[in-house]
This record gives sequence, C-alpha cells and structure tokens, in this order.
Amino acid sequence: MAGSTVSGIGSNIDTQAIVKSLVDAEKVPKQTQINTASAKATTSLSSIGKIQAALDAFRGALDTMTKDSSFTGLTGSSSDEKTATMTASNTASSGSFRLIIDQLAQPSKLSSKTFSGGTSTVVNTTGKATTLTITQSGKAYDLSVPAGATLQQVRDSINTQFGTSGLSANILTDSNGSRLILTSTTMGTGSDLKLSGNSGLDVGATVVDEPKDAKYSIDGIPAVSKSNTIEGALSGVDIKLVAVSALKTAGDVSENPVRNATLITVSTNNAALKSGVKGFIDSYNALMTAMNAETKVTTNLDGSTTPAALTGDSTMRSLQAAIRNEFNALSGTGTFKSLAQFGVTTSSTTGLLTIDDKKWDAAVKTNAADINSMFTGDNGMLARMKNATEDFAKSTTGILATRSTSLSDTLKDLTKQQSTLDERMELLTNSLSAKYNAMDTLVAQLRQQSTSVMTTLNALNSPKSDS
Repeated sequence: MAGSTVSGIGSNIDTQAIVKSLVDAEKVPKQTQINTASAKATTSLSSIGKIQAALDAFRGALDTMTKDSSFTGLTGSSSDEKTATMTASNTASSGSFRLIIDQLAQPSKLSSKTFSGGTSTVVNTTGKATTLTITQSGKAYDLSVPAGATLQQVRDSINTQFGTSGLSANILTDSNGSRLILTSTTMGTGSDLKLSGNSGLDVGATVVDEPKDAKYSIDGIPAVSKSNTIEGALSGVDIKLVAVSALKTAGDVSENPVRNATLITVSTNNAALKSGVKGFIDSYNALMTAMNAETKVTTNLDGSTTPAALTGDSTMRSLQAAIRNEFNALSGTGTFKSLAQFGVTTSSTTGLLTIDDKKWDAAVKTNAADINSMFTGDNGMLARMKNATEDFAKSTTGILATRSTSLSDTLKDLTKQQSTLDERMELLTNSLSAKYNAMDTLVAQLRQQSTSVMTTLNALNSPKSDS
C-alpha cells in the first residue's frame, strides 16, 4: 500500500509497525467481507455457467430427438444402394415397396465455342464492358464482362455471383483449346439454360445435355420428379435415386425394356429403438450429473462436510423437480405409459437413469409401439421437458441467465468496494504516518533540548580547575 513510513529514529519506536497495525485493524474486517463475497460470487457464477451449458446441451438433444426417428424403431433399407438409397422418418409406416428407375433427372448443360488460346484467352476485346445473359426457367442472370476479361475470369465471376442461385461454370480443356461449360443444380424438363447478350460468348454455344425429369415407378405405379431426391412419394420416406435400374435382360434395346426392381423396406428394429431410448437416458444423465456436481455435499476424512457452490440452492431444486416431474408423468396412447414399465429406473441418491436389459427385452416384444407415443407429439415427454425447462434456459431473460447477470453485477460492485477500501486505507496510512512522523520529530527535539540542558547543568556543577 502506498504511503510514507517512519523509522522512529527520534523516538526509538517502530512507528511503521504501529501504523500498519492500526490500518490492518481498520481494513481486515471489510477486506475479509469483500474476499468472502467475491469468492462466493465467483464460484456461484462458474457453477451457474456449467449448469447453463449442460441444460443447453440437453435441450439441443431434445430437439434432435424430436426431428429424427429415434423412438419409432423404424429403419429403412434398400436392396441395392447403388441404384437407390432411402431414409425413414418418424411418420413412416412399416412396409416394402418395389422401385424401378427408368430415367434419372438431369440438369441442362451448355458449352461455349472452343477458344484456342486456352483459359487465358481474352473474350472481351472491345475496350468496354459487355453483357452475358444466362436465362433459366424465365429468370435472367446478367453478367458484366469487363474489357480485357479472360475465359477464366468469366468462369470465376459466374461462380461467385450466381453460385448461390444454382448456376455453375467450369472450363474443359483439350488439344484444341478451352471451352466454358455451364450447368445448373436445377433439374427437370423446362429448365433449359440459354445464353444471350452482346458478349459474344453465346455465339457458337451448343447443348451438351438437355434437362430431363426422373422417371420411376413404385409398385408398378409410374411417377415423374424434377429431382433425383423423392420426398413424400411414400409417407415418411425419402428416396434418393442414384442410377437407372439394371435391365432384366442384358442388351434389351426395346422401347420399354423390363428392369430389375429395388426393394425399399421400412421395418421395426428393436435395436434401433433401444438405441434411441439410451440416447435419451444418456442426455438426461449428463444434465443430472452436472447438477449433482454443483449441489452435492462432500464428506471429508475427518467427518466434516463441505457444501458445493449451489448446495441447497432453490433454483437448482426447482429445475431438478421440473425435469423429474415430466419424466415421472404418464404419457402416450399405448398400453405402457411410462419408461419404468420398460425397465428404466431412477437412482434414489443420484437421480440418474438406468435400464434393465431383461425387463426391456420382455416389454418391447409386445409394446414396442408405445415408446413412440410416449416421447413424441405435443404431449410427449420430449415436448414437455422442453417446455418445463424453457423459463430456465432463455438466453437473456431466463432464470439462469438472470442469476448470472446478478452475480456479475455483484462482482462489479465488489470491485468498486475494493477500490474504495484501498483508497481509504491509503489516506489513513498517510494520515497516521504524518502524525507519527510529527511525534517522532517532537521527541527528537525534546531529547535534544534535554541533552542540552543536562550538558549546561553538568557544566555548572563541575568544579573549576586551578589555573
């Protein structure tokens, strides 16, 4: 701490130690109060942050589980994934379907004329900017081609300006030179690409591929798609067409050759269902473990106990109660309405979930379908747990966020209190030092006067020597 110090030379008293003791007597109680409050607020803020992170992760897992088919136990498969692949969502139903692909959807593709100078060929030699207009499905995309622009620069500009619109340009080079190849992610009949404008790049352009629709049939019912990704043709099933179905008779060149069918199957998979439930249990346990760590009471070797930062905290009790209440509530439309009936139990000490494999296997044989209704839907466990934790998890106005803000404000206030205390103690140190310095100076003067008086008296009392 800044301030002058007194050595006590005049008084032979350790005035510096006296000043320090007086200042400490004034400072220590307040300093202890600030240190204790700061440590508590810092620890609590850290613990709240850990709970917030764990709760966000849990809610994120709930969102993911809501979107996928974890609790249907349904899996999709294709008998030939080189021809078609598929995925089943939670709205799918069990069944098998024969898929035959006669034609894949393809986009329009154009080629410019060949430029013998290669990619560095200057395509605009006019001295001023020209325009290349690309038209598709009634929409025009105008590209400004500056004076002196090369074929490579035109290609880069198309990709930069129109890449997000689905247009794509590449350059094909062979022994004759380079040509611009233009295509699109948009497929299907009627999506032809056309070039125009005054850039000259449209002159001599040729069609490489004409756009086509995908043609396929499911169980003998013909269908057409503008894309190779088929959504909604089967409820809850998405199919991706990869290749045209193989000919049943090799070399068949007839107009409508017979092709081999790919079997698309949606089936119940109890292993997948159990994996989904275990995923929920793991997410639930991760949150509970984080909360336990910040609220537990540790018993020391000597028998004493040490509470965690949030031991006994009412907010933590409320959050735990909200989550456990929704877990224990009955839900679903099936015969089984709780996870306990499927062998999932809760530890009385930690609140963590465990699953009894034997009870699970026995229950899922007859009531597997009940799992989906228990978890999904507006009244399912996932939605209810999301709603139950909403007030705690809001990013700025939630209970945990408000606690964090309050603790941060407390730490800021304690920092101000510390600064004020330091300033006050510095003033007190300076004041006491000045007083003891003055005292020491006065004592030194008195000693000097005493010495002078005694010297005079001694001189007067001394007998005079003979001359």
